[in-house]
Amino acid sequence: MAKTQSYNADSITVLEGLEPVRTRPGMYIGGVGSKGLNHLVYEILDNSVDEHLAGYCTEIRVTLEKDGSCTVQDNGRGLPVDMHQKGVSAERVIMTTLHAGGKFDNQAYKTSGGLHGVGSSVVNALSSQMTVEVARDGKIYRDSYSRGIPTTELINGLLPVVGKTKQTGTRINFTPDDTIFEKTVFKSEWIKSRLHETAYLNPELTIYFRDLREFSAPKVHQELLVAGDDGQISFGLDALSVAASDEAFEQQKGSATDSAAELSSDGAGETIVYHEPDGLRAYITALNKGQETVTPLIYFKDRSGDTEVECCFQYVDAFEENIHGFCNNIFTQEGGTHITGFKARYTQLINSYAKQLGILKDKDANFTGADTRNGMTCVIAIKYRDPIFEGQTKTKLASAEASVDVAAVTGEKLEHYFDRNVETIKAIIGCAEKSAKIRKAEEKARTNMLSKSKFSFDSNGKLKVCTSKDPEKCEIFIVEGDSAGGSAGTGRNREFQAILPIRGKILNVEKASIDKVLANAEIRTMINSFGCGFSEGYGNDFDITKLRYHKIILMTDADVDGSHIDTLLLTFFYRFMPELIYNGHVYVSMPPLYLVTPKARNAKPQYMYNDRELQKYQQNHEPSTYELKRFKGLGEMDPPDLWATTLDPERRVLKRVEIEDARLASEVTEMLMGSDVAPRRDFIYAHAHEAEIDT
Repeated sequence: MAKTQSYNADSITVLEGLEPVRTRPGMYIGGVGSKGLNHLVYEILDNSVDEHLAGYCTEIRVTLEKDGSCTVQDNGRGLPVDMHQKGVSAERVIMTTLHAGGKFDNQAYKTSGGLHGVGSSVVNALSSQMTVEVARDGKIYRDSYSRGIPTTELINGLLPVVGKTKQTGTRINFTPDDTIFEKTVFKSEWIKSRLHETAYLNPELTIYFRDLREFSAPKVHQELLVAGDDGQISFGLDALSVAASDEAFEQQKGSATDSAAELSSDGAGETIVYHEPDGLRAYITALNKGQETVTPLIYFKDRSGDTEVECCFQYVDAFEENIHGFCNNIFTQEGGTHITGFKARYTQLINSYAKQLGILKDKDANFTGADTRNGMTCVIAIKYRDPIFEGQTKTKLASAEASVDVAAVTGEKLEHYFDRNVETIKAIIGCAEKSAKIRKAEEKARTNMLSKSKFSFDSNGKLKVCTSKDPEKCEIFIVEGDSAGGSAGTGRNREFQAILPIRGKILNVEKASIDKVLANAEIRTMINSFGCGFSEGYGNDFDITKLRYHKIILMTDADVDGSHIDTLLLTFFYRFMPELIYNGHVYVSMPPLYLVTPKARNAKPQYMYNDRELQKYQQNHEPSTYELKRFKGLGEMDPPDLWATTLDPERRVLKRVEIEDARLASEVTEMLMGSDVAPRRDFIYAHAHEAEIDT
């Protein structure tokens, strides 16, 4: 009998302190890619916003420093620094202990986004260095850490005092740990989008953003200083970071002109001030910029129980809905109960008014929820005392009472509004009528398409199916052309890998009508092959539980044409099957560009995936010692090579497609794939430094 490995008490590992965070970072920040990296900034930002919600913070500064670190600074009360019952400063407890904070007893914070008490400590654990400065009680205290371990010696359990100040607040500077994260370069566009969102949701808050990194284009946006109620210029938060005494603070404060010069004195980077006194109204106006509006802005705000509900929406001449939900300033990317409550009550209202006005007869079927919301741009923001989120990254609200409260406020406020604005409700019902007609025409087109295909797994005769019927194990490769499809079909594992060749570049769905999209042979084939239908705005028949392949892998040539095909495919997925991306089912393969075959005996061939790898190899090897082959396309690769580099799950490299910011993703997709050339050109110029050029 084979010897069994022992399993006893010694086999049980207990992770102490912040070790769990470093061991399983994805559990706390969603991953170690760019999305998780930026999430570090959001965790610290959310704590400062919570200070604003509590009534103590009016300004926040977020700075991407030259050295790659990030600084978040506020003028709130400052973290508590007095002695905690654990025998050390309360600040040290907050920064080194999971689930430690002031948001559990509903005393310090009545509503908060950071409810789990893990935000600051998680960022600390995942940073190679962190410095915390606290200004309160006329003093400046400082603490420092390395990968979550304190490096500042306490004095009788308390933080050392490094200066004096008349200000209050907290300043946290941290550098992401490059042993944890795949990349440590913050995505400024994502951060700016989050900051602007936060400003819209908090009309009395001012947020300053600076990007001091060398590749950031020098720019100054809006006014750098904001006048206060007393007419005086507000100096803001810089005092905390540099003032070691009251005298230093007064010297730095200076005049308004000097302060403005200080903010952009180095002439580098980018400076933006986000201040939106019109709140959600300004947010909807920005979202609808450039579109033809059908209704005026409709705004309401009220409370139901302990829940504060704020909502603003407007209809535009478009066949889609655009709804954004927030709970305690946290963007709920996947929606949740607050969105469900609004949608359900709103649909009832529109159908009720349609019948009262005689637009819908008794024999007529009600409008669907999608009918009533097509053309709507809406933001719903609630303040909720004890929200329940699904996951630490808070992408979906699960609190059942929120649905009831939002529905109650929506019904009461909109009935009051529509009773006094009959022309507006008629315009909304007109949008619903138009939507219903288009929906019925699309259903007919979709029925015709599906009846022709009869749900065949091989509707175009090219799909090479796999034998397994387990979606979790199955993967489908979308390849470019019959040649690559032939190599992939021969080299694959037929048990779980399916191959779908497509011909050239598919239709750009961003510029096409729904009937043209469904008439496209390549798109029809993909819809039939995946088996899950397509999404809500275009027919309500998407069902991700019917997805036949849990990995959809784009496998195109490693050249400009291949990238263009990937872009067109991703645009189709994002507009018609976004749930595939949100649920992590879409990947992009990374085929090699070169094959290097050393001439030395017994030396193994090496694949190079980009020019940088090749150049590094060439620096250490004479040209006469190896043979170089550049793959012009996947069709040129022999099946064994294709298996070894691109198909084999044990050796291949895949990039999973993720969406960090749904609103920003939609805007960028429309800009890059739409008809307006100027914004696309500006975007390319602004991001040229990020391009990887194939030489």
